[in-house]
Amino acid sequence: MYFTGIIIAVCTFLTIGIWHPIVIKTEYHWGTRPWVVYLIIGLASILGALFVENTILSAVIGVFGASALWGIGELFSQKKRVQKGWFPMNPKRRHEYPPIDKNETLCPIHHGRSIYAIDDEGQAHDSEQ
Repeated sequence: MYFTGIIIAVCTFLTIGIWHPIVIKTEYHWGTRPWVVYLIIGLASILGALFVENTILSAVIGVFGASALWGIGELFSQKKRVQKGWFPMNPKRRHEYPPIDKNETLCPIHHGRSIYAIDDEGQAHDSEQ
């Protein structure tokens, strides 16, 4: 039997699980400024994975790097989650959180209202109309 796929899958699951609280804590303490650190870590890990001969280790390093790169977008989404009141705001950085429309999308690329936004009458609407 070959366990390589299962080992990589478990390591991927654990890596994503580890990055989730790292992003939350990073945004709480330092805001979105460390996105450059995430970029450097991600690119260095992916580049490093190219030079590791062991398949499992190379895959885990590559997944770690990809998760770091994904974390960049999550940092900015986390800031919006804080602005919406879904996560606690760091009181020392209160000035960094301008008011936000509660129906604004969390997508860092798409700016505007969420397709799930609720109008004043409690009706959902499609923002693309």
